[in-house]
Amino acid sequence: MEMDRTPPQWLPPRSPQPAPAPAPPPDPPRSGLRRLTGPIVVALVMLVKWGKAALLLLPKAKVLTTSASMLVSVAAYSLIWGWRFALGFVVLLFIHEMGHYIQLRREGVKPSGMLFIPFLGAAVGARSLGGSALAEARVGLAGPILGSLATAALLPIAAATGDEFWRALAFTGFFLNLFNLLPIVPLDGGRAMAAMAPWMWFVGFGAMAALFFVAPNPILLLILLLGGMATYSRWKTRKAGMDGNEDYYRVKPIHRLAVGAVYIGLVIALGVGMDLTHLERTFSDV
Repeated sequence: MEMDRTPPQWLPPRSPQPAPAPAPPPDPPRSGLRRLTGPIVVALVMLVKWGKAALLLLPKAKVLTTSASMLVSVAAYSLIWGWRFALGFVVLLFIHEMGHYIQLRREGVKPSGMLFIPFLGAAVGARSLGGSALAEARVGLAGPILGSLATAALLPIAAATGDEFWRALAFTGFFLNLFNLLPIVPLDGGRAMAAMAPWMWFVGFGAMAALFFVAPNPILLLILLLGGMATYSRWKTRKAGMDGNEDYYRVKPIHRLAVGAVYIGLVIALGVGMDLTHLERTFSDV
């Protein structure tokens, strides 16, 4: 029997393997305080980073709000009157409200902004109207005064061009300012009555109620609701002498006479302006 003489095959010895690295120790559990303060720290860092930019943009936000609401109003009125008339009407509204804005600044009050509301007009926000009934009357009458001057400036344009568009826009502007002189809060006439004769609020409310029954209108209804609540509240606090209202309504006779003269003069001038710019219309003109 032959034996296998093939020499044995030897494998090289294995190289030593490195020992596995020890696992890192587990992170200590975050305490409840750290979990709470972590997001707060991040928020504070972001606030410091972006806060200055936000403060710089804040005044521009008011301008953007006013501009956007003006554009929305123009678009809304365009559906009824067309874009030319809508644009002119909103510009007249803007000038009217600028009268309030300028007088508020003269009274030492910083207005918060101007907002246009389609089919309801516009408003200037303010925390105060000057601190007295006389200041309130000046603020209230400043809008119709500047608005009437702007509307009267359309008359030479209408005469020079012969375009009835300008007469129609002027008529609407005169009517807008005259309507605002109705003696009911929160309209401008109600502001004037605070210095002239607060009891006229009830006369204005009665006239508005009669107008609503003759020609029902959702805008008149809204004014009636707001005017009723405002009139009741102001008369109640005035009679009770609350919140310094006794001093608020104390107006010198000469100042009361001046407010009355401006108010009556505006009513007459606006009535004449409406008469001069009135255009006869029939169904055949449509």
